[in-house]
Amino acid sequence: MPIPERQGVIPRALLRENAYLSIRDAIVDGTLAPGERLNDADLAQWLGVSRTPVREALARLEEAGLVQTKPGRYTMVTPLDVQAARAAQSVTAAMHELAVRQAVPHLSADEIEAMRAANGRFAAALHAGDVDAAIASDDEFHGVAVTAAANSAIRSVLEQFTPMLRRLERLRFASLHGRDSVAQHQRIIELCEAHDVERAAVAARDNWLTLDPLFDFEAPPQ
Repeated sequence: MPIPERQGVIPRALLRENAYLSIRDAIVDGTLAPGERLNDADLAQWLGVSRTPVREALARLEEAGLVQTKPGRYTMVTPLDVQAARAAQSVTAAMHELAVRQAVPHLSADEIEAMRAANGRFAAALHAGDVDAAIASDDEFHGVAVTAAANSAIRSVLEQFTPMLRRLERLRFASLHGRDSVAQHQRIIELCEAHDVERAAVAARDNWLTLDPLFDFEAPPQ
C-alpha cells in the first residue's frame, strides 16, 4: 500500500498503520523473501517515513509470526515453517467457522449476491492464472461473512493469522490450481442462502482446512 502523499502533518497512527500494511504486504507477496534481513533505516527510506513507525510495524509483524528478531543481531523475514503454518491454518479455519455461524441468521440477499459475485471473480482469476486477483476475490468472498458477523475479535485474529497463509499461497502458486475451492464456495453460498447455520459454518471451516498442499515443503536449514 503506497504511503499517502504528504498534505500537512500526517497523524502518527496513520503513518504507523501504513508502514505496517506496506511491510506486511511486501512479505506476503514475496517482495521481502523468507529469511531476508531487514534494516529499519532502509525500510524507513523506502517508505518515506521515520524509523519509529517502521520499528512499531516490525514489532506487530513479529507478533504475527512474519518477522523474527534477535536483539542486537538481526531482524529478518520469518522462514517458512510447517508447524507455524498449520497453527495459523487451524486458527483461521476456526475463526471463519465462527464468523459464518454468527452471520448466517441475518445475511441479506445482497450479501449472498456479493459472495456469489466474489466467487465468480475467484473462478475467473484461477482460470487466468492471476494469483493476486484470486487471493483478493477469495478475501472478498470470506469477508462478507466476517463483516456481517460484526465481531471485532474475529477480525483481529484473522488479521494476525491470515497473512501467513496468504504468503504461502503466493509463494506456492500451484496451490491455486485446485478448482475445488470454487465448488466449495458455491456450497457455502447455498447453505448460507438456506440459512443452514451448522452446515454452512462447517463448510467454511473445511474450506480453509483444504489448504494442506501448502504445507508440502521442507523449510531451509536455519
